[in-house]
Amino acid sequence: MTDREPPAWLWLKERLARLRQSTTPGRAGTEPAPAVVRTAVVTDSAAALPAEWVKAFIADGRLAVVPMPVMVGEEIYGEGEDDITQTLALALAAGSSVKTSRPSPGQFEQAYLAARDRGFEAVVSIHISAGLSGTADSARMAAQRVSIPVEVIDSRTVGMALGMGVQSALVAAADGRSAAEVRHFAEERLSRTKVYFYVPSLEQLRRGGRIGTAASWLGAMLSIKPILAVDDGKIVPLEKVRSAAKAVARLEEIVAADVNSRPAGQSRLAVHHFGNLAEAERLAARLGENCRGCPPAQISTLPAVLAAHAGLGVLAVVVGESSTPGAGTLLSGTAGATTDQANTMRSEP
Repeated sequence: MTDREPPAWLWLKERLARLRQSTTPGRAGTEPAPAVVRTAVVTDSAAALPAEWVKAFIADGRLAVVPMPVMVGEEIYGEGEDDITQTLALALAAGSSVKTSRPSPGQFEQAYLAARDRGFEAVVSIHISAGLSGTADSARMAAQRVSIPVEVIDSRTVGMALGMGVQSALVAAADGRSAAEVRHFAEERLSRTKVYFYVPSLEQLRRGGRIGTAASWLGAMLSIKPILAVDDGKIVPLEKVRSAAKAVARLEEIVAADVNSRPAGQSRLAVHHFGNLAEAERLAARLGENCRGCPPAQISTLPAVLAAHAGLGVLAVVVGESSTPGAGTLLSGTAGATTDQANTMRSEP
């Protein structure tokens, strides 16, 4: 099944498509050309961005996704370069050795230089939490080697929570904002995201040293069904539940309470899974019923670099807020909107 993308996020494709058309030599447009994008965005594959969505923006250099390496046995795979989902699933099921690493500074250096060569004036580079990976450190080392200015952001989160920050950065970049403004919009949206997840077993998190403060709380009780969260860049325990069914039900309650505490109609959801698509679809459907004013959740496979630590059967829910007020109007053009409305939509990605 193709990863599902909420309609509310589609407007950015439309805007950047119009931007590309307006800057194509010899093409005459009937509407004013959007500002030329001068800031490029770089992230890593832990952002869990939908593959088709990524392809639309990589083509003209506005976005680069640096693959994170995953080692299964003695083989090293590049997330996003190699299809490793089935290989990883089999390794996890068999209890085989699975490890992850950060990208090299050289990979980021290549991405930054490619942006410079495409005519961009600055880069905003947004990455997986430094509390879980040294990826941001690699990016900072690379930033010191290149002539193009690079703003490196430690997102302090993972998955589509990171992805939402990247999307917000692209919205701001599409409006021709400066690198400082692009960074601001990304960080502001990242601050409004939460990640909640359930894993059938803590074994993979324990092996990878990713349990953090949860280790002392859970100790030898690895047979329980924990609900965890990403808080301030680290994995923390929320609750301990005695059965899988109760854990998933409680996860739904926590997410619904979060969504319903936010401004009506502004919440956005993403559901991640690994090896349990049907369960993720059922969870997304129930969340759609219980979360008021929320568009359908994006459902996607957890990136391999995260699944390697979470293990088979993980269910994660990302709760964020829209960075595109009035997106429905933008998607069909601003005709029918007042001048004030159109200005608001343009100035508040």
